[in-house]
Amino acid sequence: MLQTEFISTGMYVPERVVTNHELEGYMDTSDEWIRQRSGIEERHWAAEDEGGSDMAKVATERALEAAGMEADEIDCIVLATISPDHFFPGTGVFLQRKLGVKNIPCLDIRNQCTGFLYGLEVADAFIKVGKYRRVLLVGTEVHSSGITLSTEGRDTAVLFGDGAGVAILGPTEDQDRGVLAVRTHADGRHAEKLWAPAPACIKKPFVTTEMIDEGLTRPHMDGRDVFKHAITKMPAALYEVLELAGCSLEDLAMVIPHQANLRISQAVAKGLGLADDKMYSNIQRYGNTTAASIPLALHECVSEGRIQRGDLVGFTAFGSGFTWGGAVVRW
Repeated sequence: MLQTEFISTGMYVPERVVTNHELEGYMDTSDEWIRQRSGIEERHWAAEDEGGSDMAKVATERALEAAGMEADEIDCIVLATISPDHFFPGTGVFLQRKLGVKNIPCLDIRNQCTGFLYGLEVADAFIKVGKYRRVLLVGTEVHSSGITLSTEGRDTAVLFGDGAGVAILGPTEDQDRGVLAVRTHADGRHAEKLWAPAPACIKKPFVTTEMIDEGLTRPHMDGRDVFKHAITKMPAALYEVLELAGCSLEDLAMVIPHQANLRISQAVAKGLGLADDKMYSNIQRYGNTTAASIPLALHECVSEGRIQRGDLVGFTAFGSGFTWGGAVVRW
């Protein structure tokens, strides 16, 4: 039985740094208000013509260099995003083209903040059955083009940032290494609690000036309900995969949660009884980058030496859908 190991990671964030103080010029908000409610101090915004595939290309090149690999050694791309370069086709094929790789499959998935874990579950299955040997797993987002820089849109505009994180995955015969367990879930009864109502192909036409004027094209969130579900679902997901892996919370060297809100991460850590140095957070610098947040945090953990080979690492996420999931990896 093959296991799925992380061969290397890579990340990229745009050059432009947008502080809370800059946002004060666009809307009725303040640095103190944003920090208290989210923990975010700054985020990165993409350049005018910079898309998710552009950012993912740079992150991938860095991961390939770290692994000592060439792009043509990748034989499958699994890409998670809710901010595609274009309505169609998916962003994966644009990344494939920019990497100069031909004919390999590109699977785009749209599971919002849980996207990287959904992608990990898919990639893990591909590798374990021997279908592909080198899977590029990507989370990439450009939120800055979809937020509304006004007081009306501030509840979500202050939260989101842009960036890309990737992992190159491959098989190992070492049963004590790699992905030990990964599980994802969804509950569509809560879909409208965190969503963008438009554009919508259920409508004809799928986008109108009225939709834009009414603010339907920007994200809408019931923050209180999201918080309530996140702080219960995320710990539950982690406990689920730990049990499947035959491990305990005490075995974990690090937990990398989706970076949705610092208050959520702190509540999850408190509920789990985790020390601060075991729950990684970088939302202060990047904001919520949805599908990119876990791979961004993972790469930083690896680069900073916070994760060593042999360490047990936990992942957990919750987001729009509602969707949630967890994973346990022996690094």
